[in-house]
Amino acid sequence: MTALSDKIKRAVLRPVSLFTFSCVVSIGTLLLYNIPFFRFVVDNSNESAMGVAWLTVSLAVVMLAVNFMMTYLTVFCLRTVGRIVLAILSIINATAVYFILTYNVIINATTIENVFNTRYSEASAFFSWTLWLFILGFGVVPALYCLLQPVVTGKAKRAGACCAASLAVILVAGLLNIGQTLFFSQHDTELGGLLQPWSYIANTYRVVSFSQDKQAEEIKLPDGRITDEEKAVVVLVIGESARKANFQLYGYRRDTNPRLSRQQGLRVYQATSCATYTTAGCKAILEPTNSDDLYELLPNYAFRTGVDVAWRTSNWGEPPIHIDEYLTDSELADQYPDADSRYDGILFAGLRQRIESSSKNKVLIILHTSTSHGPQYAAKYPKEFEVYKPVAMNVEEGEKNVGTLVNAYDNTIRYTDYLLDSLISTLRAMSSWKSAMIFISDHGESLGENKMFMHGLPMSLAPKEQYEIPLLVWTSENFRTYKSNLPAVLEQHYIFHSVLNLLSIQSPAYNENLDIFQ
Repeated sequence: MTALSDKIKRAVLRPVSLFTFSCVVSIGTLLLYNIPFFRFVVDNSNESAMGVAWLTVSLAVVMLAVNFMMTYLTVFCLRTVGRIVLAILSIINATAVYFILTYNVIINATTIENVFNTRYSEASAFFSWTLWLFILGFGVVPALYCLLQPVVTGKAKRAGACCAASLAVILVAGLLNIGQTLFFSQHDTELGGLLQPWSYIANTYRVVSFSQDKQAEEIKLPDGRITDEEKAVVVLVIGESARKANFQLYGYRRDTNPRLSRQQGLRVYQATSCATYTTAGCKAILEPTNSDDLYELLPNYAFRTGVDVAWRTSNWGEPPIHIDEYLTDSELADQYPDADSRYDGILFAGLRQRIESSSKNKVLIILHTSTSHGPQYAAKYPKEFEVYKPVAMNVEEGEKNVGTLVNAYDNTIRYTDYLLDSLISTLRAMSSWKSAMIFISDHGESLGENKMFMHGLPMSLAPKEQYEIPLLVWTSENFRTYKSNLPAVLEQHYIFHSVLNLLSIQSPAYNENLDIFQ
């Protein structure tokens, strides 16, 4: 028995040349992790059947050559460390492909930035036996091969010859497909986002470089000043993943806004987001104009001008906030132990007392919610708001029955309706203050349309469900006059200038054309 096991071990762990090892890894990478890539090529090429076949084979040859060369160089130069790197890439590849197949995502810079900005509490919502089994079969097993298979490295001369041959194959295949330049330029985002492992490697580098560029201090806006002593408060509620399509106020067939639909003085505007992920969406809401640069944001600018500013959040991925009072949901739970800290209602706890106790006449409260964020919509609201049943507990479960996913999502909108209605009632009761409530979402959400879920696609590819958002505005009587000649669809930058108006801040940064009010 021992002799037999020794024979099996020697057969399995028999040393192979680095050439053979690199071929196995390259072929495995092609077959295990890049089927979505080739499926996209086949579905989107305008070539004839023969042309599609030729393009597919050419891309496969190029991919094999590139992965072969990189595997060879990695192991030859780094030895054991290189094998560890390949093992790690196998596990990441499997994870990436799982999310591509399950959630129809593309691994681009936006996706990588979302990963960097995700907390464990959100990431753990994606954990499932399906995910772990997929990673085990398509990630861990190949990783063990990379770590345990004995390899004869060989001489530098052979390494040079193999790499030169790979480059020659890549060059020839590229020249033979020079006529496909238009196809590649039209679909570069999708192709790059589906190509493993290069999608996340290249985009991680892009995100890190972008992050380093943004470490510079935000660009200060010209000084502003408060022009009156009237007591005024603005509560800006930044919704999370709330899409316009599921609001009764915008014509949705379900009564997802039973309270707000009865609120007197509530204005409903058509609006679009500037991005489909939280960081960019929040930045657009808080900045004076659409820019890749980091200008001074609304809370920071108002605080510097003399406004009493408080930020309350159950979310993350926010742009840099520089104020004295920044409170997370857990910190609010410590302050208000009687409030239920499991849901976004904690952000509204003690709000009237907080406003009325201010030593300043101008108050800005920003509430950054997470009410409609997936994948576990059903965990975002108290059970008394579970009006639509049955509900999917997560997006993965909801893929099998999209109706149950929509039920859970619609319940989050019912809860949002309750929170905003309660906020308006609170502000209306504060008769000694002029008050305003503004609700706008950072971006929308896909709920199975075209087999897409959640958010995060590039704006050039995103369906309207991911960028058509609600914008709701309420003001107390005789506070401000609304403009009647606004564009049909507003952008998120209207918030910055409208809030400056409400807080009576006179500033060179103010743009009257981006103000909801007179």
